[in-house]
Amino acid sequence: MRKILAPLHRHIVSHYLSVAGRVWDHLPASLRSLSLVVPYGDHLHSLVRRHADREQSHSTFFFRNRPELELMGRLAGRKCQGSEMKLAVFGCSTGAEVYSIVWTLGTARPDLKLDVHAVDVSREILDFASQGVYSLRNSDGLKDVDYSRLTKKERALWNTHPAQTSAPLFHRMSKDEMEAMFDFEGDAVRVKSWLKEGVRWSCGDAGDPELASVLGTHDIVVANRFLCHMPPPAAERILLNLDTLVRPGGQLFVSGVDIDVRTKVATERKWKPVLELIREIHDGDPSLRAGWPVHYWGNEPFRPGRKDAAIRYASVFQIG
Repeated sequence: MRKILAPLHRHIVSHYLSVAGRVWDHLPASLRSLSLVVPYGDHLHSLVRRHADREQSHSTFFFRNRPELELMGRLAGRKCQGSEMKLAVFGCSTGAEVYSIVWTLGTARPDLKLDVHAVDVSREILDFASQGVYSLRNSDGLKDVDYSRLTKKERALWNTHPAQTSAPLFHRMSKDEMEAMFDFEGDAVRVKSWLKEGVRWSCGDAGDPELASVLGTHDIVVANRFLCHMPPPAAERILLNLDTLVRPGGQLFVSGVDIDVRTKVATERKWKPVLELIREIHDGDPSLRAGWPVHYWGNEPFRPGRKDAAIRYASVFQIG
């Protein structure tokens, strides 16, 4: 009986979510924010997270969450003159987040010595990210092609836009920022050489219990926008592992993760939520906010009236 009912249940839920998602997308923004409508969004998002097929994505942007970067810059500003700042960035993907962070910290505090570990499970994407060369061309012509047969230039084009379905990698940058951050080389750009200094690219699993002994501890550990693509038990296990890489008094940046999972771990481990720019960072990535409630990776609305608002909506925590 279960074998018969299970597929039927999945079909019903899938159909319901499809219809409900289309209805939600057509609701005016003014209606979506009403106190009577938001709980339905919660219900819809709960079903989406429970039944969606999760998969990793390399889609990202330079300067993806500006308030998040602003907070990092403020933290760097509190370091002693000429000191060192150690960071680890997990799920670094194509390198856009790493270079955005180094740019932010390097321009805010050029006297600081930055020691950055960039970590991803894909050796291929790490090799691409470490080159810092990105194509300005559109990759539509490379869809459904055999990657192994691509030329070096075509691979750079493909890796620049591996999953950029909504907007280009540079979509959130101004012209002045592009010129300040890159050297232009025909139909490609290369990050300025100083942005690569002090960055070490490592192939590794964020859930590896031996990471702390291999990488050491850091002032800031970043694990943004990849844990949401994992089943909650796996994301929880990784969160529990990552706080061992943060120096006492250091910060853990974890946006783009199921909020219930993050809240549970933060409460159990007694992480201290960083309240500075808490709302701005929560709402700082337009794609995450726009994805709620019809996509499992969407970010629910910020509700300051909740008793647990501080720990629930913090994306940054002080550890130890």
